[in-house]
Amino acid sequence: MDDSVRPQVATYLTHLDGLIRRGQQLRDKLAADPPDTAAITATRRWQEDCGVTVNQLSGGSKAHWLARSFSAAFLMRSADGRAVQGAPPAEIVQQLLGVLGQAVATLSQPNYDAISSASSTQPAPHRFDFVHNPEIRPVLEQAYTDGRSALEKVDYNFAMMSFCGILEAIVTDALEHKGANALAASGAPAGKIAGWSFATRLSVAEKAGLIRSGAARLSAAARAYRDHAEGKSTSDRTASERDAKTAGQVLRVIMRDLDPGR
Repeated sequence: MDDSVRPQVATYLTHLDGLIRRGQQLRDKLAADPPDTAAITATRRWQEDCGVTVNQLSGGSKAHWLARSFSAAFLMRSADGRAVQGAPPAEIVQQLLGVLGQAVATLSQPNYDAISSASSTQPAPHRFDFVHNPEIRPVLEQAYTDGRSALEKVDYNFAMMSFCGILEAIVTDALEHKGANALAASGAPAGKIAGWSFATRLSVAEKAGLIRSGAARLSAAARAYRDHAEGKSTSDRTASERDAKTAGQVLRVIMRDLDPGR
């Protein structure tokens, strides 16, 4: 294996290992209690994360063997080869775990050439190496690329939500790494960080000295991006070009705050 590719492969393997561990936990929960609403919701998010990773590893090609295996994993088949409707969620998770295992086995081969993007001549960007949780770095890279692409396509809603989603993720990662005791000294509210609002996370991060005041430039639409993403907003207002571009600019500023060496 080319030495220049090894770090990228190591990143993918770490991310795949995290996805596999999450999948195993979800499979066990669904097997024990199939109607568990929280487990079903978490499984959908996990499947989306798996899809993003498979898309990266297959170079965006639906014809790639990994992409085809991923799609096929959602179809349970009977003994005669026919698709079975209403397959148990735990079984689908198990099939997806098999696909992830195939990806790990392929990446682990000394002279692999089956996964296109990992052997690309174009080096993968490393904008989010400062993020402490390695499992989410590839997801953030993809979301950043998607956000910039949406901005170019004048899809300002998607661009703004992508940038704000990344912003919330990296600030949350920094808060969790800082630790509850240190955050409490900065006047953080009680409860888990996962339960805080987007605005609260930004405010606590600023008070804790993790970021500066750049987030103050975010528009009202950007601060309420969660409501739009979850369909909770009663407003018909769509994001403007300024909303989206400002969110992207704020994201870059806070990325520099969290990674001073950039």
